[in-house]
Amino acid sequence: MKLYTILLSTLSLFSALSTSAQQHAEQDHSKYVVPTDPLVQKKLAKWQDVKFGLMMHWGTYSQWGIVESWSLCPEDEGWCERRGPHSHDWFEYKKAYEEIPKTFNPVKFNPEKWASAAKNAGMKYVVFTTKHHDGFAMFDSKYTDYKITNTPFKSNPKSNVTKEILSAFRNQGFMTGTYFSKPDWHTDSYWWPYFPPKDRNASYDPKKRPEVWQKFKDFTYNQIEELMSDYGSVDILWLDGGWVRPFNTIDPNISWQKSITYEQDIDMARIAKMARSHQPGLLVVDRTVTGEFENYVTPEQQIPDNYMSIPWESCLTMGDSWSYIPKENFKTTHKLVHTLVDIVAKGGNLLLNVAPGPDGEWHQEAYTRLEEMGKWMNVNSIGIYETKPLSPYRKGKWAYTKKGNTTYAFYLAEAGEKIPVSLKPEGISLSATAKITLAGNKKALKQKEGAIQVPAKTADEIGVQPAYLLVIE
Repeated sequence: MKLYTILLSTLSLFSALSTSAQQHAEQDHSKYVVPTDPLVQKKLAKWQDVKFGLMMHWGTYSQWGIVESWSLCPEDEGWCERRGPHSHDWFEYKKAYEEIPKTFNPVKFNPEKWASAAKNAGMKYVVFTTKHHDGFAMFDSKYTDYKITNTPFKSNPKSNVTKEILSAFRNQGFMTGTYFSKPDWHTDSYWWPYFPPKDRNASYDPKKRPEVWQKFKDFTYNQIEELMSDYGSVDILWLDGGWVRPFNTIDPNISWQKSITYEQDIDMARIAKMARSHQPGLLVVDRTVTGEFENYVTPEQQIPDNYMSIPWESCLTMGDSWSYIPKENFKTTHKLVHTLVDIVAKGGNLLLNVAPGPDGEWHQEAYTRLEEMGKWMNVNSIGIYETKPLSPYRKGKWAYTKKGNTTYAFYLAEAGEKIPVSLKPEGISLSATAKITLAGNKKALKQKEGAIQVPAKTADEIGVQPAYLLVIE
């Protein structure tokens, strides 16, 4: 296994930077459909208020330290490249990959530790990968033997890790979400053994083989129903694999959608109706399939250039990879705080990915980053939670939100920059009678010639921060 880790770990760099970032960059958001269900509207409003969430990609691929699922995909792309002793033969590689569960045993799994770290960082919702494209179920599905409860970890009382994770985070007050891949490269009703797969799509034409496709639709429906009925309250059904979609939803102006060969309609209306019968008000996120089942949009590994009025969430990695790699390149706390403020000022949420390792533990550096973000949030979250964007949203080094009659003006400092003694927010006008304070400091600041003055003593008291928050009332 060490050989795989050494030879394959570089693959995961491509997962964050190449695969679906392009896929989501081109999506046309002008056709967003506003939900009509009052319960969905209420849930969506609550979700838009919490702003900051945790995502976790975790599966057997973590044991090899490789890109999640994509090395199985027979496409000639960088993120699908195979390495290691079985790389010369796809069939041999797939067989070896699908035998990883025989030794997968995350004995350090402790979801309560994750939930506490995320809560202390200021996160308020979680989305966990219950099944990625490789088809390995991180829950105890009765519709497959390819699952976490059929590994050496099965004797552990917490072997049904999805149930344990959702419960641990729910107990900390989090909204909970289940990532689920619509394509399944393990089940023989998607990659039908009669035809070898050519790419990420079904290996057969569903219109020509309706009985095989119906089997896959039922399999998908049944697994989602398990998640919606057996795992407590769930707030978000986060569906990935946008090439599984009705053919009439393909946008010919989007490059990656041109590669979708077949009609792959899994009947989202039926799935959503069933899911909401178990989870009233459930947010359904059928990523990139614009319409009534994409309750919010999900730009990946990017932040929109401008404010967007529709509900949206940037899903980003804390490091370079979605999945675990032995040596990760984590973003600085300074970068992460700026990312959160930038997204919130433009009307979005940040879903930040941390990848557990094969032993069921995070890198220590991930805990450190969350602890440092939490220290900043403890002082400045008043300008994050339950706020609305305020024009001009972003201007130079400034970002703006509001709540009622209060304006929150974030000054995005350079790394190590002390707050300037004189500040002039760009793009907004200050009333001469406005009460202005710094978050975490009750002393009123004075204005001079339209600029806010920060006494040296006050600057010393608040210390150096990634971003400084002016509260303007």
